[in-house]
Amino acid sequence: MATDSKSVDGYEPYYVPEQSAFPILATIGLFAFVFGLGTFFNEMQAETSGSGRYISIAGFLILSATLFFWFRQAISENMQGMNSMQLKRSYVWGMGWFIFSEVMFFAAFFGALFYVRNFAGPWLGGEGDKGVHIALLWENFKYTWPMMETPDQVVNGAKAAFVGAGEGNSLYPADAHNGLLHWLPLYNTIILLASSVTVHMAHVGLKNDNRSAFKGWLFITVALGIGFLFLQYMEYHEAYVDLGLTLESGIYGTTFFMLTGFHGFHVFLGMTMLLIMLLRAQKGHFSHEDCFGFEAASWYWHFVDVVWVCLFFFVYII
Repeated sequence: MATDSKSVDGYEPYYVPEQSAFPILATIGLFAFVFGLGTFFNEMQAETSGSGRYISIAGFLILSATLFFWFRQAISENMQGMNSMQLKRSYVWGMGWFIFSEVMFFAAFFGALFYVRNFAGPWLGGEGDKGVHIALLWENFKYTWPMMETPDQVVNGAKAAFVGAGEGNSLYPADAHNGLLHWLPLYNTIILLASSVTVHMAHVGLKNDNRSAFKGWLFITVALGIGFLFLQYMEYHEAYVDLGLTLESGIYGTTFFMLTGFHGFHVFLGMTMLLIMLLRAQKGHFSHEDCFGFEAASWYWHFVDVVWVCLFFFVYII
């Protein structure tokens, strides 16, 4: 419901939406998606077939449909002028906390990578006071990075199948097969940095009431996001097929695919958000006074770019 006019004590009208089933439906869809993915990965590990993939697909469809109708309703309410400045400020805070939660999400993975490389790995190799005792469990294990085999694989004589290791980092362009001019992570870094500039130019165009520039730069940003995802697919294909790097390739294979895979999913999410903003722009949505939907998507895109720069440095370089 909404009040008809500004109250006498100075408070602005505040639109209160009706009760909705969208939150519970989104929760069900997200739970089914994550549960299905976990089940599917366990089935892959056990080399069995089951319902994991179907549960994850169903959960993804439920979540996607719920978000579509939910955001469509929110957009319609804003276009009708129902959203007050107080509500819009809550949107800003909500997006800020969402991006902060994503920062913490990736910080956990980067923290795990740091811990393995600087503490757990050396301890397993016998370094330090703790390492002296831990190394007694796997006497033949010597720590090197990238860590392509577990201590059990070393003791049991089962070597990892990965064959693309260069000096210092598995995917660093140290061999002829993966030379610098054909190094896909470098291309993807250039693409994402360029996309951060183009989305800013789109914002500038909107603020200057230049809608053709706004839509043009936004279209280029979406195209660059799609290009990034395509190159990441090529990188994964090369890693799996040509180099033999898999999730089972020691702790390096696990951390590599977890970090780059989750980041790729976030790029897909950010690209989808910007694509929706582009479709809305084609319908005449947004003005330089009312454009938080686009601004929120652009904030998220800049966040994705910053994460990739950190990932590029810590995973591919050092």
